[in-house]
Amino acid sequence: MGDLLVDPGVLRDEVRAKYREVATQPQGAFHFHTGRSLAERLDYPAETVDPLPEAVVESFAGVGNPFAPGPLGRGETVVDVGSGGGFDSVVAANQVGPEGRVVGVDMTEEMLDRARATVASLGLGHVEFRAGLAEDLPVPDDWADVVISNGVINLCADKAAVLQEIRRVLRPGGRLQFADIANGRPVPEEARRDIDLWTG
Repeated sequence: MGDLLVDPGVLRDEVRAKYREVATQPQGAFHFHTGRSLAERLDYPAETVDPLPEAVVESFAGVGNPFAPGPLGRGETVVDVGSGGGFDSVVAANQVGPEGRVVGVDMTEEMLDRARATVASLGLGHVEFRAGLAEDLPVPDDWADVVISNGVINLCADKAAVLQEIRRVLRPGGRLQFADIANGRPVPEEARRDIDLWTG
């Protein structure tokens, strides 16, 4: 584990348990916002979100809008790190069009099941979801034009490993567009060792 402050396996188990609930009970009470109201709070354009079926949007639990820096280009290849129920992957798919490709990667089987069912119902054949970790992406080297991520890197114990993986899968000249949580003030070490605070 080196100098990591929490055990990555234990942290993953806690995160999986929380997002399993979001996948299977999206209308449940959580300590964070979800669904359409969250997408509106995060300034996703109404014309992007309104046409999407409820199954696509209801388990959305991001922290920002990774498309705010700019839309993706037609035909681009995209990796969505921590794709959850597939909301951002579907948004990406609509931006890159059928000539593009989107690969969502998530570690929670219930989220993968939801995302796969969603893209099948929408007929988005250029989107697929793979089981995997942000620190070990099941994507070839130099494959992606763009990597997107929404509220996931902060939930990983080894952020350096995540960023190295993102760099590995990006083509030369590729870009990372992500939204995440950052703290501008020092956090006491005892708090950083408390897994409940990581997931809370």
